Amino acid sequence: MAIDKLWIIKIGGNIIDDPEGLSRFLDRFVSLRGRKVLVHGGGKVATRLAADLGIEATLVAGRRITDEAMLRVVTMVYAGLTNKQVVAGLQARKCNALGLSGADGNCITAVKRPVKEIDYGFVGDILPASVDDEAITALIESSFVPVFSAITHDGRGQLLNTNADTIASALAVALSARYDTSLVYCFEKRGVLRNVHDEDSVIPEIKATEFEGLQAAGIVADGMVPKLHNAFDAIAKGVRDVCIGRAEDLHLLHEQRFGTRMVR
Repeated sequence: MAIDKLWIIKIGGNIIDDPEGLSRFLDRFVSLRGRKVLVHGGGKVATRLAADLGIEATLVAGRRITDEAMLRVVTMVYAGLTNKQVVAGLQARKCNALGLSGADGNCITAVKRPVKEIDYGFVGDILPASVDDEAITALIESSFVPVFSAITHDGRGQLLNTNADTIASALAVALSARYDTSLVYCFEKRGVLRNVHDEDSVIPEIKATEFEGLQAAGIVADGMVPKLHNAFDAIAKGVRDVCIGRAEDLHLLHEQRFGTRMVR
């Protein structure tokens, strides 16, 4: 029996913060054939709202410290305003989207990150059994398009701020037993570039065996290293492939011309 295609698409703050760019992305997203799930990050709205409320945003090595006050803000923005704006945009395009946090339907649980050198506050880490794939499958098979924000819960009443990239990867892995699953990360570049100064130097495909060599040569470096580590980890756990590229190019997925494709 054929296994249905499923796309897990993750968009970041660079798209959320650009109304015109978000509108173009949603046009492309709804035209994508097959079942799909959307995961979104938060953008800069939470930081601006926190400032308006007199709450200082604290970052350590680019990661947000989520104290009680900031958790209230990110929950309001990520699971509230941003999530519902995305869902409303999809509904306007006749796409029956359902906005969710991890707490809704008990879809995604997490554990509060342990305090080591840094106390990240109310930040959630996802475990292998965190995703209720049966509940999410029921939504997908009911013709809903789940739209997940970057908020999870610990199952005991505590909400947690959780990395959206990690949520997308966990969803893809959990659902790969039920669907032919591809994970797609949309960001500002056209893909993994052989030369970071040349947008036309996209590497079309990277195999797991090539990753170490590209890293040793300095071609894959900085923030791209953890992205590709996560990509190949997801593939090793059953995801068909992982693609990284520009939201503007989403329509090229069906032609396998979208960004860089990571394969087993």
